[in-house]
Amino acid sequence: MATIAELENIAWQIRRDIIRMVNGASSGHPGGSLGCADLMTALYFEVLDLEPKNFTMEGVGEDMFFLSNGHISPVWYSVLARRGFFPIKELSTFRVLGSALQGHPTPKYSLPGVRVASGSLGQGLSVSIGASLGKKLNGCNHLVYTLCGDGELQEGQIWEAIMFAGSNKIDNLITIIDRNNAQIDGEVDNVCSLSNLKAKFLAFDWDVVQMEGNDMKDCIRGLKEAKQLTGKGKPVAIIMNTLMGYGVDFMQGSYKWHGVAPNTEQTANALSQLKETLGDY
Repeated sequence: MATIAELENIAWQIRRDIIRMVNGASSGHPGGSLGCADLMTALYFEVLDLEPKNFTMEGVGEDMFFLSNGHISPVWYSVLARRGFFPIKELSTFRVLGSALQGHPTPKYSLPGVRVASGSLGQGLSVSIGASLGKKLNGCNHLVYTLCGDGELQEGQIWEAIMFAGSNKIDNLITIIDRNNAQIDGEVDNVCSLSNLKAKFLAFDWDVVQMEGNDMKDCIRGLKEAKQLTGKGKPVAIIMNTLMGYGVDFMQGSYKWHGVAPNTEQTANALSQLKETLGDY
């Protein structure tokens, strides 16, 4: 079991990877990736019950994770590599034509850790529900986790899935909402407000946990609280408050860094603010 300080150090290195990957490709989505670095570190290095070397597409006998907001692939790729799913040096191939590390995750190249394509927003929760039902049918007691963006919740399919999961008491599912209030066109509340998310999930018969996604200690607390609520007849939603671009002052809190790559000068500035704790790839 890692300490909070050890997990924080991993998250700082993940952020360095994100900046270098997106700059190297001159393309990608740094904002949401930086904001979710603590969560993804907490999941893969502390919470998820899985073994990288035993990865299978079916996920039998282990927890499963699905990234619905697939554009924040840099944070997922970095975490998967640092956790041992594939060599860390492969991060240098991000968005290279023919690389397994495409801008949006795809199973086409059999990249360990990736089970479905998640380039189209709104679909990941439905996939996760299918996986959750599959585990129930197979008598597997492990859990299914999914991460969705808050802007993604403007998709109608998401609400059909939320309704279905609550109605069918899919209680081996934990869905995390990255509530950073930022999407490509502006602030979520200005584009299409989601209003009171907690009240909405409760109305659809889910249990709800709230946590601060840029506080490692609270991430661990929230994820463990959510896990304790599973198996009780309701799916579980975690509403996670984050800042887009967290850790880099000129990106932090700005929707303008949703999908823009930093130039050479901006990259140097960003890296000067992010501790190198595990060694760069």
